[in-house]
Amino acid sequence: MSLSRLIDSVNEKIAGAVSWALLAAVLICAGNALVRYLFNYSSNGWLEIQWYLYAAVFMLASAHTLKRDEHVRVDVVVGRFSRRTQVWIDLFGFVLFLLPVCLLILWYGIPFALLSIRSAEMSSNAGGLIVWPAKLLVPLGFLLLVLQGISEIIKRIAFLAGRIDGHEFAKHAATPQDEIDAIKAANQID
Repeated sequence: MSLSRLIDSVNEKIAGAVSWALLAAVLICAGNALVRYLFNYSSNGWLEIQWYLYAAVFMLASAHTLKRDEHVRVDVVVGRFSRRTQVWIDLFGFVLFLLPVCLLILWYGIPFALLSIRSAEMSSNAGGLIVWPAKLLVPLGFLLLVLQGISEIIKRIAFLAGRIDGHEFAKHAATPQDEIDAIKAANQID
């Protein structure tokens, strides 16, 4: 379980840092739009940095999404089963689908990124940026997803062995009522 907690902690920290990339991407997007409409000027470099930041958010936060059990799946069917059966389904999915696919993408993604780094690949757009940081996000994102998959497997096995109660991998999404209560509390509406 200590390995699982370490992986969870790393992915929590990365997700926290990446949230700032999302803010930067939104600000750059708004700035680009203002400059384009007010001054009739556009820059491929600024458009590409915005794309890189969105890619970083998506690739580096996907492991955190898995940790919070917020990936898309068919809860309508699985929700009818007992908690123990749901855990077995998760375990089956992680071992037979998630890890093999992520490892395959890593297998091809690492040389893909290294080639781009070695060749100092540049965007073909005028005023474009270097490309390797975006390509490096692919193996980094899938490495984090593999690690989080291992953490989730450890937690599911611990649950099946009776060592944890399952709260460590329960869905963390707020219900609509939780969101309404949070808005009311923030605005002190009764």
